[in-house]
Amino acid sequence: MHVRPRLLLVALLFTCPALPLHADHGFVAGEAKPSGDGPAVQVPGGWMVAYDETIPGTTVTFRMIPLPGGTFRMGSPDGEADRSSDEGPQADVTVEPHWIGKCEVTWAEYKRYMAAFEIFKAMRSAGIRPVTPDNRADAVTAPSALYDPTTTFVNGEDDALPAVTMTQFAARQYTKWLSGLTGRFYRLPAESEWEYACRAGTQTLWNIGDDAEDLDDAAWFADNCDEAPHPVGQKAANAWGLHDMHGNVAEWCVDELVAGGYGRQAGLPQPVSVADSITWPQKLYPRVLRGGAYYDEAAQCRSAARRGSRDAGGTREEPDWKDVDPNLPKSPWWYTEEPALGVGMRVVRPLAEPELAVRRRWWEADTESIKADIADRVQQGRGALGIVDPKLPADLKAEGITE
Repeated sequence: MHVRPRLLLVALLFTCPALPLHADHGFVAGEAKPSGDGPAVQVPGGWMVAYDETIPGTTVTFRMIPLPGGTFRMGSPDGEADRSSDEGPQADVTVEPHWIGKCEVTWAEYKRYMAAFEIFKAMRSAGIRPVTPDNRADAVTAPSALYDPTTTFVNGEDDALPAVTMTQFAARQYTKWLSGLTGRFYRLPAESEWEYACRAGTQTLWNIGDDAEDLDDAAWFADNCDEAPHPVGQKAANAWGLHDMHGNVAEWCVDELVAGGYGRQAGLPQPVSVADSITWPQKLYPRVLRGGAYYDEAAQCRSAARRGSRDAGGTREEPDWKDVDPNLPKSPWWYTEEPALGVGMRVVRPLAEPELAVRRRWWEADTESIKADIADRVQQGRGALGIVDPKLPADLKAEGITE
């Protein structure tokens, strides 16, 4: 049952459709609340719990935190300080229970996906797991090698630093790759899910309150970052145990940033579902980034603040984020301009896993221009395709491709 006093956030009891759950990855059956490290969220048949996911074939792990379902108010009120018009009108959104990354995706995690470029080429040479017209929809695209690594890694490439400069398409393919390896459905957050997770029950400017002086405890931003991102998880977590929701790197959501803000969502019967809250992209840009980056002022790191990507059509004052990429077509996986040094991601896993057609919508290219660029790059050998599933690490080892 949802209890929704005046459309504020709820964190009590939750309902969701019955579904098969992975008992060893985030779910404990039974009525009794499980003991152990981290939060627990009761759902029909048992409890969602925090868990550590190990990327198969590696020793790299990341932690997933369960969030309760509830209804919250997305966006900022008209009188909020430093508010942008695209942060409203406010809309009420009901969010179902789900897991979300405790921290932003790190280089330790993302480099394993980057390595798929050479692995997929080796698979093709060995004649294993061929990509055919019949299975091409299941294939993952691996990113090409960086055009200029000094740009992406100008702030370092320590395993604990957040991964940066990936496009939204690359972020979506990362979640497809991760889903294939683990057998669990990972994806980017919807913008409404991101804000819900960031706020963690608050309605203040930041999830630590309305005083910018307190933001130093919770965020790496312009006042304290020393002009660089920092290893994830060093600042205080919000009430739901999530780190770096403000600052460090801005995080991809799946939505397009459109004129009129949340006018469509606010015009629907309230509250709306997450599915109805999403603005699925129709254009190459701008697409939504949330949370602000290390180079942003406090106001740009507010819970309701939004940023739009710029994949083309740059100006002298604000260049295209791929401006110095000399390739034609320009990379569908990487940015080269300074704003993208603060562009990263965080993953979500829903409690209810949708059918394959829906999962693909979260993962795949959604404009003809992106599809054409990918096809061209793969044909030229500057990108690669591969079939990824939980058996892949063993198959690679058996073929001598990996140790």
